[in-house]
Amino acid sequence: MSHQSELISSDIHAYLAQHERKELLRLLTCGNVDDGKSTLIGRLLHDSKMIYEDQLEAIKSDSVKSGTTGEEVDLALLVDGLQAEREQGITIDVAYRYFSTAKRKFIIADTPGHEQYTRNMATGASTCDLAVILIDARHGVQTQTKRHSFITSLLGIKHTIIAINKMDLVDFSEQVFNDIRNDFLDFAEGLNMNDVRFVPLSALNGDNVVNLSESMPWYQGKPLMEILESVEIASDRNFDDLRFPVQYVNRPNLNFRGYCGTLASGVVKPGDEISVLPSGKRSKVKSIVTYDGDLEQAFAPMAITLTLEDEIDISRGDIIVHAGQEPVASDRFNAHLVWMNEAPLLPGKEYLVKIGTTTVTGHISSLRHKIDVNTLDQQPGAELALNEIALCELSLDRPVIGDDYSTHQGTGSFIVVDRLSNLTVGAGMITQSVSHDSVQLSDAQLSDTALVSRDDRARRFGQQATKLYLTGASEEQRQAVANSLEKQLFDLGRAVTQISDTQLQLAINQDLGGSDSSREQAAMRLDAVAELMLSAGLICLCVSDTAPSYAKHSVQINPDSPADSIPAALDLLKQAGAL
Repeated sequence: MSHQSELISSDIHAYLAQHERKELLRLLTCGNVDDGKSTLIGRLLHDSKMIYEDQLEAIKSDSVKSGTTGEEVDLALLVDGLQAEREQGITIDVAYRYFSTAKRKFIIADTPGHEQYTRNMATGASTCDLAVILIDARHGVQTQTKRHSFITSLLGIKHTIIAINKMDLVDFSEQVFNDIRNDFLDFAEGLNMNDVRFVPLSALNGDNVVNLSESMPWYQGKPLMEILESVEIASDRNFDDLRFPVQYVNRPNLNFRGYCGTLASGVVKPGDEISVLPSGKRSKVKSIVTYDGDLEQAFAPMAITLTLEDEIDISRGDIIVHAGQEPVASDRFNAHLVWMNEAPLLPGKEYLVKIGTTTVTGHISSLRHKIDVNTLDQQPGAELALNEIALCELSLDRPVIGDDYSTHQGTGSFIVVDRLSNLTVGAGMITQSVSHDSVQLSDAQLSDTALVSRDDRARRFGQQATKLYLTGASEEQRQAVANSLEKQLFDLGRAVTQISDTQLQLAINQDLGGSDSSREQAAMRLDAVAELMLSAGLICLCVSDTAPSYAKHSVQINPDSPADSIPAALDLLKQAGAL
């Protein structure tokens, strides 16, 4: 709904022109379940006179059977529209609401608070300029508050309002407000959150939502709506580096060839010398075409059509940049990844990766570490489950343009798509490209001791190096079990190898005979080689007739049913932390 203006009745065209020129602010509300996100949005709409009379009557009727506020009107029902949401009194899916005031237009994303819907929250936050994180004044900073704060920081949202809600239930205490404020600031020290503001409010009663509250005279700041109307977002975008991903080539006739898309960053003008990547071909901008006519300049995030002075080969997925300011293409990137699918991410599995308008096949070559969003601690991991976040290395089949997300959100973000189901299973933010020649001679560090530890390798491979003996049965059966187990582990994305006493007999044990002492010496040599594999961070399958008495993990293969030993071996590896 739009702001009610006198121009509507006197000059509708002037009103529409004025409305079109208003700046648009995209924001989201998030926080722990039952912190009052939907109620806050309903209060914003109600107190700003943004609700039609028939809508209000419908909400009053629904409040009787589905409301959670007793005899009062449950304003949360304005956005909790799903039947399951009303039955449970919670938000499940992301709900978008549009409204405007005299100063600005708004699109609000009401995101769910439950942990199992974190992926929905990340989806709602991906296009926002500002985040409103609600905290229940009775409970303070909760686990989900930290999770949402971390995701907000990760997605590069530059403005954050911490709305400490339900102040009426703590007698509008300034001490409670200050304690929660200090707790949040202590947690946020490790996050990239520069513009953080705190507002004490009661969404149910409207205190400090649109108007300042008489119940909290100690609060000297602005009410929430005034902050939303005045926060500066124009300078948040990158207007220095031109990035124009080509979405469509418009060729209606022989006399026109235009390249359509949305400016991800930068400013472009007719006459600018440009370069097309990845081909490197150069030309100059001839015109900037829009439905309303040609423009003298265009800037992010405008949707435009560019024509060039030369006819060069450009297709969907190419990127137009200013000549002389070309970014370097790469096929490897470090990125933060939010996993959004029930099936876990498996390093090494092939996915489709979509960066801007470019789609390429790729895989996660390694999980650097998973991030505990409650403590921000880094943890090793071999796979990524639903709603988990990790720093990983992304490997693509060909070089593409991928920028640092902190400076180029349009070309620094990507989605991961399952090749079979075509479902979006992950969303990522690039932190840096990993160039093949990024290690320079000047970077070399000389040391008398190893600079890469077993823990470092465990974090890189996402597994604990483990030595597993496969013994018993015949030599052929042992080798068959080892081959099958190695393939299963490899398909799971594990770094695994195998060694056998037969291999060592041909390689380094030719000096040994068949005596008991020789067999003991052969076993010691096999174990020593296995230790070297452990030092490299690998899972090592030791195929031998017997295992030494000090072996921690071994499986005795039954010659009558050798395949039954594989589940037992996998269980042992899981207990050892290799799975």
